[in-house]
Amino acid sequence: MQKSVLKVHPSDNLVVALRDLAMGEQVQLDGRTYTVIEDIPAKHKFNEDDLHTGDRLTMYGVLVGKAQYEIPAGSRISTSNVKHASTGFELGSRKTDWHKPDVSKFSNRTFLGYHRSDGSVGTANHWLVIPLVFCENRNIEVLKESLIDELGFGRPKKYNQLAQQLKGLYTSGKSVQEILDVQFKEDEQLQKSERLFKNIDGVKFITHEGGCGGIRQDAQALCGLLAGYITHPNVAGATVLSLGCQNAQVAMLEEEIAKRAPNFDKPLYILEQQKIGTETDLVSQALKQTFAGLMVADKYERKPAPISKLCIGLECGGSDGFSGISANPAIGYTSDLLVACGGSVILSEFPELCGVEQEISDRCVDESKAVRFIDIMRRYGQKAKDAGSGFDMNPSPGNIKDGLITDAIKSAGAAKKGGTSPVADVLDYPEKVTKQGLNLLCTPGNDVESTTAEVAAGANVVLFTTGLGTPTGNPVAPVIKLSSNTILSKRMPDIIDINTGTIIEGEETIEQAGERILDYVIKVASGEIIAKSVKNGQDDFIPWKRGVSL
Repeated sequence: MQKSVLKVHPSDNLVVALRDLAMGEQVQLDGRTYTVIEDIPAKHKFNEDDLHTGDRLTMYGVLVGKAQYEIPAGSRISTSNVKHASTGFELGSRKTDWHKPDVSKFSNRTFLGYHRSDGSVGTANHWLVIPLVFCENRNIEVLKESLIDELGFGRPKKYNQLAQQLKGLYTSGKSVQEILDVQFKEDEQLQKSERLFKNIDGVKFITHEGGCGGIRQDAQALCGLLAGYITHPNVAGATVLSLGCQNAQVAMLEEEIAKRAPNFDKPLYILEQQKIGTETDLVSQALKQTFAGLMVADKYERKPAPISKLCIGLECGGSDGFSGISANPAIGYTSDLLVACGGSVILSEFPELCGVEQEISDRCVDESKAVRFIDIMRRYGQKAKDAGSGFDMNPSPGNIKDGLITDAIKSAGAAKKGGTSPVADVLDYPEKVTKQGLNLLCTPGNDVESTTAEVAAGANVVLFTTGLGTPTGNPVAPVIKLSSNTILSKRMPDIIDINTGTIIEGEETIEQAGERILDYVIKVASGEIIAKSVKNGQDDFIPWKRGVSL
């Protein structure tokens, strides 16, 4: 049975409305009766007792804000009466004991993946076509136009029929209103063309705006990011186009590849336009070499692998007031399950760890990793302040509208994605995961920048929670979308894979949802289920230039 309100932690003095509460309504929780003195929309919070100016507000058991003036009990907490506040952090003692979940249901589970020579296993088998510099973006597009449909990887052009219908109406003299009144009905007969290479999941043509200009560190970071994709277990090989004179030199890319894969043996074709000459020569060579590489890549087939070979990225975007009590803790339990089975998970978005740094650093397996996490967090936070911003400015208008009033509230809920296991490693962007367990990866809170980085670090599946609806995907890794509330899953079924609003409605526990999610991940990893982001061709890719991005 669904409750009306919830306290996340026993020490909290904020209460979450699980449904809309009307002014004057009384609700009960744990033997106490609360009267709200104004309308409290679902997902928002009210204070259980009177608050005075400067009083602390706690949620998830941590400081999340301070009262800006007197706030009577039962008031709606908002940006007008509360300001962001969080506790400081320092090097503390190790707190790495954790209650490992029961993994008897998963201890012998396997998935069907693509086995690589370095021992990693992919959940997909892609070929990459990427530029070292933005000057080559046009040639990447030319290659895409030449190959994508011919190889059978083109998506059905379902909107062409509507465009043709509108064109016909216009040429026949119809009015603007008649055009606007046209009802679009998707043609169910549209089918994808037959794939030439049966064991290849996609040829991915990636473009970006980096590689030259900026600072040399930007070029190094970009090469590290691209190397992460080229060496990724979901990638069989790559074609790389270079102009020749840019900051991101071929030697720099090769150096970054060697860091991540000393015995790299995938097909890799690098073409430099200023050496080759004409566009015709460049593109024709790239086409031939890519086709030859695809013939090699097509020899890979899915074979059983233990789920310890899974590396899951944990991401959230378009969060709401339910994210931290449904979707995020649910994938946090999934994270704990996978870690207990010997797998790896990645928790990123460092601006969204503001306020929970002490807990996170204390969970690091040794002091050196705790020190590194603290140092990265402090430097990142200072850069934001130097730019006239700060982590407190992280919540978006959508976050605030749906109950995430301060960054500390948002962060405390976002951190739930990382479960409770010890932190095995702390990585700076764009480093690669090398340890089993929970890995922290420094990225911004920007959905696409962070997802792009998690995949470069080795995530072969990404779990992405959202309360508002965010259609983010990735070129090489399936991004599974989880809604924090049932309304969203019904409103946007074309992008949502899993609904965790069932937790809010009392239909299942966080633990039950976490198990359901891991089962779904295994099926996606095996190719049994296609994630919505993959069906929609959502291939988002944005490198982070290490500037201030929240």
